Amino acid sequence: MNYQWYPGHMTKARRAMQEDIKLIDLIIELVDARMPLSSRNPDIDELGKNKSRLVLLNKADLADPAANRAWCSWFEAQGIYVLEINAKSGAGLKAISGKVQEACKEKIERDRKRGILNRPVRAMVAGIPNVGKSTFINSFAGKAVTKTGNKPGVTKGKQWIRLNKSLELLDTPGILWPKFDDQSVGMKLAFIGSMNDEILVKEELALDLIAFLQKQYPALLPERYGIEAGSDLAVLEAISDSRKCYKKGGEADLEKASALLLDDFRNGRLGRISLERP
Repeated sequence: MNYQWYPGHMTKARRAMQEDIKLIDLIIELVDARMPLSSRNPDIDELGKNKSRLVLLNKADLADPAANRAWCSWFEAQGIYVLEINAKSGAGLKAISGKVQEACKEKIERDRKRGILNRPVRAMVAGIPNVGKSTFINSFAGKAVTKTGNKPGVTKGKQWIRLNKSLELLDTPGILWPKFDDQSVGMKLAFIGSMNDEILVKEELALDLIAFLQKQYPALLPERYGIEAGSDLAVLEAISDSRKCYKKGGEADLEKASALLLDDFRNGRLGRISLERP
């Protein structure tokens, strides 16, 4: 299957982000822990090259723990601070404030030398669509959100959210879309549900997922569905049989079995799976 992404406003988003970046000290970038490189836009490295950086591996609870550790080491080696989180449950969020202070310690020290005390760090939250940005902002801010005015940016319709005395978020950052010339990036985005399922052929997507799982995590499908390894199509037919996905007349309903497999993968019912490693 040819996986395609149709970004509507890539140039507009990039321009907006370029403007906003002048107002901030730190970029907090959300990525999907199961595929940290394929779920980010490479432009962000260029746009944020003079800013402090914090990457949040969101949905870390769905990813392979060994891969999470390897990704943390990889980002740290690039000089980027990193944390594993789950924005939905709130896991890992308490550590963010300390990590922000660490990432911006030079800026805080510069302020102190100039006699500026307690000026909050201003951060922009960036991330591709469906990576959990809104969930993160809502979970992290909780009920203590107060919008502050009288700052550069506010007059242009942007809003600053004061989270606490030491951190403010710019809440209307430009959203960047992932670029991909490589079809495998598109395929991974489709696996995690970042593409519209209606434009995809679910059976083909399920077969691609089965091929990946049989190679990288061979025990998971037999464990989950009580089936044996085989050709990708034979495995999909076995899943259909195992879960009683039949059409009238007893024929295997592969579309229904495909939807069930994708749903099990996306919700972590197959186990903790990473789609890429550093």
